[in-house]
Amino acid sequence: MKASKGTSELLAELATIGEDPRGGVTRLLYDSAWRQAQQAVARMMADAGLAVAIDEVGNVYGTLAGSDAAASHVLTGSHIDTVPCGGHYDGALGIAAGIAALSQLQLQHGQPRRTLEVVSFCEEEGSRFPLAYWGSGNVTGSKRFDGALAAKDSEGISLREAMIGAGFEPDAHRRSKRTDIGMYIELHIEQGEVMERAQCDIGVVDAICGQRRYFVAIEGRSGHAGTTPMAIREDALAAGAEMLVWLRQAAVEQGDGLVATVGKMDVSPNIANVIPGKVRFSVDIRHRDEAVITAFCERTFEAFNEAAARHSCGMTMSCWLNERPAPMDAAIQERIARIADWKGYSHMTLSSGAGHDAGLFAPHCACGMIFIPSQGGISHSPLEYTAPEAIARGTELLTELLYQLAYVEESHEEI
Repeated sequence: MKASKGTSELLAELATIGEDPRGGVTRLLYDSAWRQAQQAVARMMADAGLAVAIDEVGNVYGTLAGSDAAASHVLTGSHIDTVPCGGHYDGALGIAAGIAALSQLQLQHGQPRRTLEVVSFCEEEGSRFPLAYWGSGNVTGSKRFDGALAAKDSEGISLREAMIGAGFEPDAHRRSKRTDIGMYIELHIEQGEVMERAQCDIGVVDAICGQRRYFVAIEGRSGHAGTTPMAIREDALAAGAEMLVWLRQAAVEQGDGLVATVGKMDVSPNIANVIPGKVRFSVDIRHRDEAVITAFCERTFEAFNEAAARHSCGMTMSCWLNERPAPMDAAIQERIARIADWKGYSHMTLSSGAGHDAGLFAPHCACGMIFIPSQGGISHSPLEYTAPEAIARGTELLTELLYQLAYVEESHEEI
């Protein structure tokens, strides 16, 4: 059997699929570029000597069957979809590295004891439909997708229609659920600049941060900018501005990795000489500890209410996303660190502020995440870049980790 292509070469092939004239790549769930990418991944897996299978929602698997049929499987991989005008590495890295790793292991060591699989999840980003983790969520059964098939994209196409158009049977999607996966390992770019600033080779992820997302609606009263005295104004934007300043300062004072962001704001009537009567903005709060998130959100709600009252405005704060933190398996973290030491790679422990498919698997099996640096911390952008040397180190570490977990008799249960 000949050696398959390396991770960087596979990434270069995937980067040509879904090229966007605005820059970067755009592959949205069930669109034409997405279909081409999953077909290409299937060919890559087959060329690497893996058995290829596609489930009911479009997750693509490449399998290296183990000698112990009763042993739970070791799964690695990531997602094939992108944000609009996304980069070449987010998601695709984990797939390409997984294919390269399994090919090398089969070539050098033959059949593993535990079955090894690499997966290209159909969706993670939530870029086309108002849902996310459609791939890993169906595999783990950990997401409630009641009514999801009726969800529509910006062009009014429903998820059901998109699935049928891509050749999938929407009423059979629940059969994607798996119960034979014992470990899930994901190699990913950091998507931040902590590692680059520390000049660190390998990131050992200890947890994927939980996150709460809210919409805050402030109700004031519009009025003429020149004839309404300051003392009697019900200025919704003034109240909102006070809330934003409080939120940032409170997050800075909290420290310990907590982040809080206002990324979207709508002002009405949004006229230069009219006092804003309505304001609506988003709030995104993240931390690795659920108790810290809960306490901070409670403080935020109280502070926002007080700010609204000072400006004689009403305020509602509605939560539309509540993702719990997902701790990574301590024994796998230790293994990653030991392998990095053995290979002479510098490493650090850090939490992931971004969500990942590993977060869906963490409540169901032992999980590990390996980060490699992102240049300038840029991600979800055509400027996203990770050096070939960093990719090679990450792939080498992933390959050794999978070898230890799937080939060595001392399996994860004894770690």
